[in-house]
Amino acid sequence: MKKTYFNWSTGKDAALALYHLQKNTGLSIDLLVTTVNNHHERVSMHGLRKSLLNKQVQSIGIQHKEISLPQNPSMETYDLIMKNAIKKLQTLGYTDTGFGDIYLEDLRNYREQQLTGIQCHFPLWKKDTKELLLEFIDLGFKAVVVCLNNELLDESFVGREIDHSFLNDLPENVDPCGENGEFHTFCYDGPIFKNPVNFELGEKVKRFYDTPNANEPHKKTGYWFIDLL
Repeated sequence: MKKTYFNWSTGKDAALALYHLQKNTGLSIDLLVTTVNNHHERVSMHGLRKSLLNKQVQSIGIQHKEISLPQNPSMETYDLIMKNAIKKLQTLGYTDTGFGDIYLEDLRNYREQQLTGIQCHFPLWKKDTKELLLEFIDLGFKAVVVCLNNELLDESFVGREIDHSFLNDLPENVDPCGENGEFHTFCYDGPIFKNPVNFELGEKVKRFYDTPNANEPHKKTGYWFIDLL
């Protein structure tokens, strides 16, 4: 069996992808890897507290490794940190890795180019995202929205459970799995967990980030986050 690590984002797509890869008898997944902002001590992009990340991976029961990132790394800094981390994993015998990506071609190409010498697996690739979300729900997974792009979804969606009602309420221009960055989630229960991860919904916070383009070089986009306690 091939020694495999999985790129663990803490969200629903990662959970479903891990579920499917664990059924692959040719892979031995014995490590989860997560990038963490060392300034805020939270999961990159999702804004999840490290304490909940630790409870989550403990419930999954797979060894976990954090890759520490500075507060606002440049792309060059990010690439260097990731390349060094991957080299260390290769020296430990890892030959394969898994991702929860679904259809972003540029992102997949970037990952595969970055991971020279490591075979990448994308078990959810090119699958219908509505069907994937329905499968996630029907398998008994549980997740809550922790972050969203306020240009595409309003504040009321942050903190909501991922269920049939959530899917029915999504606007037509929002991907059911949030594959275009519309929203991110925290998965806290399901068939890959030994027990549910307990938490409480905390404060909602809106933050703005630079998202410049050719027409609007100084544009900022608002994102809603909810703190999970």
